[in-house]
Amino acid sequence: MASSEKDAALAATPSDAPTIFDKIIHKEIPSKVVYEDEKVLAFRDISPQAPTHIIIIPKVKDGLTGLSKAEERHIEILGYLLYVAKLVAKQEGLDDGFRIVINDGPKGCQSVYHLHIHLLGGRQMNWPPG
Repeated sequence: MASSEKDAALAATPSDAPTIFDKIIHKEIPSKVVYEDEKVLAFRDISPQAPTHIIIIPKVKDGLTGLSKAEERHIEILGYLLYVAKLVAKQEGLDDGFRIVINDGPKGCQSVYHLHIHLLGGRQMNWPPG
């Protein structure tokens, strides 16, 4: 991971305030959308870490700034985000596999406090990650 991402994560303040993702949802800043429905938005990452790197977010944050903030009321959207990740992976032709990443908190390298899933593919992933 680029140190700039780590620096951004360490500088980010965990909060429920609007984020850059809210601006993307409201089309206030451009993004390369690859999937959208009434619940989620998926778009290409502006700093891709793999040939295919897509961010998948819920359109309504509902206090879900990170996975550690999940509550029972979030169960449906959490499952739906993973299902959409599968749909987008298929749409992107990632038949040989892909990786799903959810960063949480400063030490998890989360830089945007609006839960999001990274869908990475198009190259061989390594283990362990990070």
